[in-house]
This record gives sequence, C-alpha cells and structure tokens, in this order.
Amino acid sequence: MSDIIGSTAPAGDLIKDVTEATFMQDVVDASMQAPVIVDFWAPWCGPCKTLGPMLEAAVTRAKGAATMAKINVDENQRLAQALAQQGLPLQSIPTVVAFVQGRPVDMFQGALPASEIDAFVKKVIEAAGGTADGGLGEALEAAEQMLAEGAVADAAQTFAAILGEDDKNAAAYGGLARAHIALGDLEQAEAVLNGAPAEISTAPEIEAVHAQIALARQAENAGPVTELRAAVEASPDNLQARFDLAQALHAAGDAEAAVAELLELFRRDREWNDGAAKAQLFTIFDALKPNDPVVLNGRRKLSSMIFA
Repeated sequence: MSDIIGSTAPAGDLIKDVTEATFMQDVVDASMQAPVIVDFWAPWCGPCKTLGPMLEAAVTRAKGAATMAKINVDENQRLAQALAQQGLPLQSIPTVVAFVQGRPVDMFQGALPASEIDAFVKKVIEAAGGTADGGLGEALEAAEQMLAEGAVADAAQTFAAILGEDDKNAAAYGGLARAHIALGDLEQAEAVLNGAPAEISTAPEIEAVHAQIALARQAENAGPVTELRAAVEASPDNLQARFDLAQALHAAGDAEAAVAELLELFRRDREWNDGAAKAQLFTIFDALKPNDPVVLNGRRKLSSMIFA
C-alpha cells in the first residue's frame, strides 16, 4: 500500500477533549470527513496514561488523515452509558473506537505497543479510502453508477472484476451483493457477503447490505399500510401494530415515516419486545448511507431520548 496522504490540519484540530455536548459535532459529524479515533479514558486508569500519548502521536503522524477525540468517562458518565446501550463495550478502559461515516467500525481495548497502534490508525484510514488504490476507486464509482441507472448485470460484472484485483475490497463485496438484491436474489446476496474474508466481514459496506437483506426479507411479509395505520390510530398503545406499521412503511419505501413510528414506539416503551424498536432503528440506519438525512435526524432524536 502507498503511504497515507492526508490533508494538513492544525495540530489543535487533530486532538480534542470531547464531552456529551460536543460528541455529535466532534465525533459523529466530524467522522463524515475523516476517521475519528475515540479514546475512552479516566484519570485513575494506569494503562490510559501510557496509551493516550502513543495514540496522540500516531494520529499526529497521520497529518490530518484522521483525528482523535478524548472522552473522560468519569466526567461524561451519561454519554458512556448511552453509547454502551447502543452496543459499544465500554465496561473496561482504555477502550479505543474508530468512527467512520458516523459509525463505529473498529476498536481495541487495553494498552498496545506503539507499532500496533500505528497499524490500527493506518488500517482505519485505509478502510475509509485514505490511500491511493490503483484506479479501483474509479471502477467502484462506475459500478455504483451502473447500479443506480439500472444496469444491474453490468454493475455486477464490474464489482466482480474489482474483487479479482482486490479480494479484500469491502465496497466491491457490498456492491456485488446489492446487485443481487436488485435482481431479487437475496440468497445469492447473502452468499456473496458470507464469502467475504473474515477481516472485512464487519466493514460498514458489508454490514449495510446485511441490514438491507434483513429489511428486504421483512418486506416480503409486511402488512397493508392503510389497515395498520388505522389500527394504530384506533389504539395508540398497541405497540405491536405500531411496529408492524413501521415495517410496512419501510417496505413501501417511506423510511422517514418508518423511523418516526419506531421513535414513537421507543418513546412509549424503550424496552418493549427486548428493545425491538431500537434494534429496528439501527437496522434501518445501517441500511442507509451514513449521511442520509433520515439517518442523521433519526440518530439525533434517538440520542436525545436516551440522554433524557
């Protein structure tokens, strides 16, 4: 791989102390532009005192290709609890989580040698597209354009050709699987994802397609929107009907309305059916692009409810 090339950024912008009030801006929103390496630490944590400076040095060497957010969990307990509720394992520190495009994509816990920290930062930056790729990026763009224009077979061939050049290209695996979804072949789409190498199996591009497949399967059994809406209006506390309505709305192509119903369900009873509303929200968020307004607005509203 070629050396990481990042835009030059002032040192003060590379490493920030982040609080609950600034988390959305300095981590979630900032990761839309470049990866954000988040260090969860506490003053009493011995390994944190070793890891922190080495992590800062690694991010500084990346010269703007990534930034770092430092979160004191003692001073931001509500934020740490909320993130733990959303799936981040913050029971022990130090915990380091990399955010790309608004989502956690990789992590480690405990102190590591400097060489492994450098490798972690480099891997995250490369996964976010921070290195030259020999023209595969242009091929991916072309394949995505074909898929968007309905030339599904041509897109599939191009994604497959990219995988012939780079068998660890998560975006190409995701694109090929999405082409099979477009062809109505969910089984083959799953087979493509299951064939991806283990080291990229949790990449955002692949997890997004897993979510799209799950939603496509739900759509096959979705009920009629009109009847379900009438049931919810007749009995607003009928949470199963509201959940079914959200699934039907998403199947009908109205993700925004589906998210609104799930947020209302979460507001009424966040623990209903083992947290089904939150789980379904995350599935919808994962299936959409991270910067989709439905995702951005939905995540903010969900976070405000969790923090309340």
